[in-house]
Amino acid sequence: MFPLTSVLFLAATLLLCGYTLHKVRLIHLLLHDVRDRSQRDNAGLFRQLEALQGLYTDLGLTHSLPDTRGWAASPDFLLMLARHALAEQPRVIVECSSGTSTVVLARCLQLNGAGKLYSLEHEPHYAAETRRQLARHGLSDWAVVLDAPLQAQDFGNATWPWYSAQALPDTLRIDMIAIDGPPQATRALARYPAGPALFARLTPGAAVFLDDAGRPDEQAILDRWAEEYPELEQHQPACEKGAAVLYYRPRA
Repeated sequence: MFPLTSVLFLAATLLLCGYTLHKVRLIHLLLHDVRDRSQRDNAGLFRQLEALQGLYTDLGLTHSLPDTRGWAASPDFLLMLARHALAEQPRVIVECSSGTSTVVLARCLQLNGAGKLYSLEHEPHYAAETRRQLARHGLSDWAVVLDAPLQAQDFGNATWPWYSAQALPDTLRIDMIAIDGPPQATRALARYPAGPALFARLTPGAAVFLDDAGRPDEQAILDRWAEEYPELEQHQPACEKGAAVLYYRPRA
């Protein structure tokens, strides 16, 4: 028989080997995960660079666009907006939150030779910066940035902070809506009021674009809109931050 000390040494050695093999396997799996994530990140970055190049090509821009990272709309979402606006030539566009998308949509209207963009903005300094960018690109005649502070308003038996109701002309009929505000931090389901506030003004065939649709809040908003506005046909194209497009198909 082996001495007890030898048995204990052998057992300890086997345990150590097993632990080492386990750690090596975990490191191997981690390296594969890092590699796969890196490949996905690189592919995503390349997609955004392609979309940004597409924007400059399609719009024939001679000045650089504002930032498209962080809180700003991603290039793939902006390109989707631009290509719809250029193809469908909406006469009236309403935008919830101003920024890079304001410049892109105003340029589309300029290329189309007709139309007006109304951009609702609750932050005065962002409104001023967007107006400056419009002037820099020679687009001030195609878009108006409306100072629309968030005010407590009742929608769907609840109170929401939403853009001032006085900001838009009462008789305005809308061919396209781009929704990228208010910020998520203002309230749960912060962008839900776009439905009750604006959808009744849509013209037949109008399109509504919702950014950040990959977030749980936006998914809940889309579910609620699907119940309340069955004439809006929903699609969710692949975009960096998630996106949804709703087409107004009124029943005969």
